[in-house]
Amino acid sequence: MAAKSFDLIVIGAGPGGYVAAIRGAQLGLNVAVVEREHMGGICLNWGCIPTKALLRSSEVFHLMHRAGEFGLKADKIGYDLDAVVKRSRGVAKQLNSGVGHLLKKNKVTTIMGEASLPAKGKVSVKTDKGAEELEAKHIVLATGARARELPGLEADGEQVWTYKHALMPPHMPKKLLVIGSGAIGIEFASFYNTLGAETTVVEVMERILPVEDAEISGMAKKSFQKQGMKIMEKAMVKQLDRAKGKVTAHIEAGSKVEKHDFDTVISAVGIVGNTEGLGLEELGVKVDRTHVVTDEYCRTGVEGLYAIGDLAGAPWLAHKASHEGVMVAEMIAGQKVHPVKPDSIAGCTYCQPQVASVGLTEAQAKEAGYKIRVGRFPFIGNGKAIALGEPEGMIKTVFDEKTGELLGAHMIGAEVTELIQGYVVGRQLETTEEDLMHAVFPHPTLSEMMHESVLDAYDRVIHI
Repeated sequence: MAAKSFDLIVIGAGPGGYVAAIRGAQLGLNVAVVEREHMGGICLNWGCIPTKALLRSSEVFHLMHRAGEFGLKADKIGYDLDAVVKRSRGVAKQLNSGVGHLLKKNKVTTIMGEASLPAKGKVSVKTDKGAEELEAKHIVLATGARARELPGLEADGEQVWTYKHALMPPHMPKKLLVIGSGAIGIEFASFYNTLGAETTVVEVMERILPVEDAEISGMAKKSFQKQGMKIMEKAMVKQLDRAKGKVTAHIEAGSKVEKHDFDTVISAVGIVGNTEGLGLEELGVKVDRTHVVTDEYCRTGVEGLYAIGDLAGAPWLAHKASHEGVMVAEMIAGQKVHPVKPDSIAGCTYCQPQVASVGLTEAQAKEAGYKIRVGRFPFIGNGKAIALGEPEGMIKTVFDEKTGELLGAHMIGAEVTELIQGYVVGRQLETTEEDLMHAVFPHPTLSEMMHESVLDAYDRVIHI
């Protein structure tokens, strides 16, 4: 049987893949997308979206306990974990079906199955009905990544969990250990701690949220500790002893190893790219530590073959994958494109309090040789924050003293994941401190703190 021919084949229908497919179809390309599991990929089904649904439930639960502060009464406050999880899965299911609708609307051919590349420009798909052969001049790899599992710390789904198990927990943890304090680890720690689990976070680096500005990480640590979390930095889980009803963790901190008992462990120690079974090495694709090596335009070095999203390396963020998908589709269609700039992609962590950032940290700016000006503005100085009952937090900005370029912005506090985009746009437009100072921010809003932080960097702050 002759292979079905397309202009573009996308392997993987996550936030990078399905967006690349749709954009390609919009530009007149005949596009097929191959997905082995769920439309929307890990992000929509097992990552970004369902975790936000869980965290929203814990946020409301937390606010219910503060009812008295707002002149309200709430008695016998409790939760139904099964119902919380059911809502989260329902949200994911709704969006999953939405992706399928969007692909159909844009006349993208969807094929469910496992793809491999037997030769350049060829895709073989194992489906329930047998093998299906496809061909295209352009192929985009968007196969994503999965949780990294360290020897001796492998998940079993009962006592030791990955993010997938934590999204559909077999029980509510009483004493929880979270290994790793990146976004995934901290979000689950925040969720379960808010619901009442006695939570310990172990981080091998010198501070939690290690990719964030050190000052923001320090404020987050204090807030988490105030909420009852135990934070262990510069520490490593060397071994897990599993017994009925408990897991004993051997935690190395400094020169000594301590044993601590838990009933549940969540391992959040990074991700590995889904490169297996594709036939990449035979095609000459370079893979470095499970991630496909690409240039700034996501080209693999093999003609007509591209890699985007988590498969292509850091930052491991859905919005980075989507933007790369659009860029590659437009490039294939013959349009002039601009490469994605990793340092202009915002990172968001939806813990309580939220954390968000874009660009260089203060330390990174100094290391890069910039002479800098730094501005800070606390939530306690903002009327809207006080009215919301959210006076804890800060917005920090870093500028190049010579040019006024906004080098980086870093935030902690209520709704900062919604605020950071203002600075993202600023960096995209190569905004200077003068532009930001002249912008009029609405009152009363949390966004006024963004303005005041810029003013503070230049000794013009008003409200502190």
